[in-house]
Amino acid sequence: MVPIKNRTVRKLIGQNVRLLRLSHSDISKPLISTLRDLTIKHRLSAVTGELTLIGGRWYVTHAGLLQVAARKRCHGICVEPVKEFCDSRTSRFAFCATVYTSPTCKGFAGYGDADPSNISISVQGAEMRVAETRAVNRALRKAYGIGICSIEEIGSFAEAVQSRAPSSKLPPQPANGNYGGPKVRDRLYQIIRHHQLDPVLVKSYAVDFCGTKTLRDASREQVENFVVHLADWAEKNRNALLCQLNNYARPQEGAA
Repeated sequence: MVPIKNRTVRKLIGQNVRLLRLSHSDISKPLISTLRDLTIKHRLSAVTGELTLIGGRWYVTHAGLLQVAARKRCHGICVEPVKEFCDSRTSRFAFCATVYTSPTCKGFAGYGDADPSNISISVQGAEMRVAETRAVNRALRKAYGIGICSIEEIGSFAEAVQSRAPSSKLPPQPANGNYGGPKVRDRLYQIIRHHQLDPVLVKSYAVDFCGTKTLRDASREQVENFVVHLADWAEKNRNALLCQLNNYARPQEGAA
């Protein structure tokens, strides 16, 4: 393990690891290693709620993403509703957020949507706010290269993720490029076929969801999260999912 010279980062790592050991009795080395890497790269703090652990997987919070943006001196965030996919009568909303990392940046775009079928029961009634937050989170993750999903994005299947294997059983993370393996890929293809989804639009949505430039850059964990999310949404409200996918049928702003 390479020693950390920066005293502030070294202190933050110590705080994060101590909290992890206090809150979880059996901690695996991969889990600690992932936490250490996230702390070094993004200086996220589990102590202040910028990182959270669910089902043996790390998620960044909205507060954590805003902290990263502030530290990187984000130039601005523009959020606009996608009006054709907003319907207050059914509490369905969609937003597009664009993050500008500098005055000359063309923008990193992210889409977010919410309706009663794809959010947690605890936030039902606040679908507009959830959709806006999801859009901002995806744009921020894309702008600053944060490869873990935000907790606000996982929506109605958060409880299912939390009930999975204990944190001490975190599976090893393969190198980028092996973005899911045969079982995950086959499951994704099965969902696309069963629900008659457009594979091109699904792929675009997956890239946006994972916050990477391409799907091949996503980790297995990110793709697994997306597959669970897609299956859950397709079963509960296929029409809403189709509306979300249609967001990707038109040109989007690219990264600078």
